[in-house]
Amino acid sequence: MTRILKPLLPLLLGTTVLTACATTGPGYDNPSALADLSGEGLLATQAALLTTEAPDAAWWSLYESPAIEQLVGDALASNPSLAIARANLEQARAGLGEARSALLPQTGVSASGGYVRQPSQTGGSPVESDAYSAGLDVSYELDFFGRVRGSVNAAQESVLEAEAARDAAHILVIANTVRAWSDYCASAALIDVATENVEIARQSYQLTERLYEAGRGLRLDVVQARSALETAAAELPNLQAAQASAFFRLGTLTGRTPAQMRAAIPSCDGIPVLAQPIAAGDAGSLIARRPDVRQAEHALAGAAARVNVATAGLYPSVVLGGSVSSTALDIGDLGDDDGLTISLGPVMSWSFPNLTASRARLASAEAGADAALARFDLTVLTALQETETALAAFVSERERQRSLEIARDAAREAAELARVRYRAGADSFVVVLDAERTLASAQTALVRSQAAVASAQVDIFLALGGGWPMTETG
Repeated sequence: MTRILKPLLPLLLGTTVLTACATTGPGYDNPSALADLSGEGLLATQAALLTTEAPDAAWWSLYESPAIEQLVGDALASNPSLAIARANLEQARAGLGEARSALLPQTGVSASGGYVRQPSQTGGSPVESDAYSAGLDVSYELDFFGRVRGSVNAAQESVLEAEAARDAAHILVIANTVRAWSDYCASAALIDVATENVEIARQSYQLTERLYEAGRGLRLDVVQARSALETAAAELPNLQAAQASAFFRLGTLTGRTPAQMRAAIPSCDGIPVLAQPIAAGDAGSLIARRPDVRQAEHALAGAAARVNVATAGLYPSVVLGGSVSSTALDIGDLGDDDGLTISLGPVMSWSFPNLTASRARLASAEAGADAALARFDLTVLTALQETETALAAFVSERERQRSLEIARDAAREAAELARVRYRAGADSFVVVLDAERTLASAQTALVRSQAAVASAQVDIFLALGGGWPMTETG
């Protein structure tokens, strides 16, 4: 043992000195702790609509809608985007396994056999013989400067980043599924309103025709009524196209073809709406939940680890290696002492004094870390912006919806009074047309507002990072 270690002492001593002088890159502090997340502005208005309680993980169940439960379950089971995210995660885990393998000794086995013909040393005929060899090589990198550990840390952060990306895909699929269903139901509701408006316009047109034929009306009234009827009917094709678009989106989200979706689409009982206030939590818990923030944070940590790897490239690489080989002219003699060769010793490689490539790699890694830090800051700010925007849009749309409900009721009463007065001859048909147009507009605006409220609810849960904890592990 002393004979083996003695040649290693000068090299080990040198690398120890170098280790003491080396600085292998920056450390990494969790930037979340540095962010100002007091959350004072998150719930600035409308305590009746929003609360600071922690949001429900399975927020879509708050609708108490079997259709939503079914569609979300189908999407989580069959959505192609989730399959991609899961495959990317498995790829990252495999990369971590490869990086960790560098912490263990590397082994290799070789074997060869062949025919050898070489000149005779005595000037006679060439010597011909068979030659066989077999060997075992073992090497282990002495990770004095953290290159291997840095690579493992970077791979670990890549796995965590891929997990966060999977969570983000998970949340987005849920939100898009609920939104597509809300749009599908909203289109159905708008089609019902438009159909009702067409029927009202048709009745008005038929009434004006009868009155004109009886000599009690004007031709102008008939033409205006016909125009109102066709204008109302013209709304239906666009609404039907919007419903078809939502239908096809549901098919893609749940991994179904249009034909399969037609057989699986649930019945719609109205635009999904939550009766209770929305639990919005606070900014601190928001940052902890949002998978895009976690993804950016792990990307930053991975970039810092790659800086450490690049920094280690400025210093020597020391590999402790050993090999055992045997050569023989006959395969049966392999392993005999006469042909056995054993070697053990360190190998030191260093690109000094030409460190241009290593410095360039370090500069690239540092620039990547700077970009990752900027992306993290941008992600946090965007998360807060999206949440505040979604909450403000929801609150304002709810206020607008209440006003539109009053306007719709008043327009309905006005239209009824106008029809009564027209039949009695107290007003012209122009008054009836104006009242019915106002009612149709108020009804349509109210349904569109209800659809906007439903979409704003989805925006809130998406901004809050709703959809956690994950229903799958690993």
